[in-house]
Amino acid sequence: MKLILASNNAHKLREFKEILCPLGIEIISQSEAGCHFEVDETGTTFEENAYLKAVAVTQATGLPAVADDSGLAVDALNGEPGIYSARYTGNHEDSDEDRNNYLLKKMENEEQRSARFVSCISCTFPNGDRIDTRGECEGNIMYAVSGKNGFGYDPLFQPLGYDCSMGELSADDKNAISHRGNSLRKFYEELKEYLNDHN
Repeated sequence: MKLILASNNAHKLREFKEILCPLGIEIISQSEAGCHFEVDETGTTFEENAYLKAVAVTQATGLPAVADDSGLAVDALNGEPGIYSARYTGNHEDSDEDRNNYLLKKMENEEQRSARFVSCISCTFPNGDRIDTRGECEGNIMYAVSGKNGFGYDPLFQPLGYDCSMGELSADDKNAISHRGNSLRKFYEELKEYLNDHN
């Protein structure tokens, strides 16, 4: 089975391939599938935006598509940056470093540092079926950036039970606890069940 990832993010593509590889599924990016468009993420939740991205690619290609919408929710900031995690500074072109610095500035006087990464996956099929999963990773916002691994807010996020940032973990250790890892493992099980039922 061929599954299109409704994204051109190389990090996400690698994570999806690593976890779904045992199912014998070929995963390609949306640009490899000839979808050269950006989907307007008009949803108000991670779930809605993941579905909007997946269904747009399924409609354009007639093939199953999967999308992830994920981000960081900080309690002291009422859940910000949330669905705006990738464009938190107001400029989509800004770097991870810019967004991390912006978040640190907003958290300057906050003692309450609890936060979580959230990942919602939506998979849509040409017949209208869909699979939706959600994964979270609890932690705290650190006072300074630490670590060069990962991407996004990883260097600022200290997972519960760890004395380092997500950006200091190896890829394997991160996958074992990350929001996307958790969401992907649920998705793996649900997709396996779905494929068994439809074979």
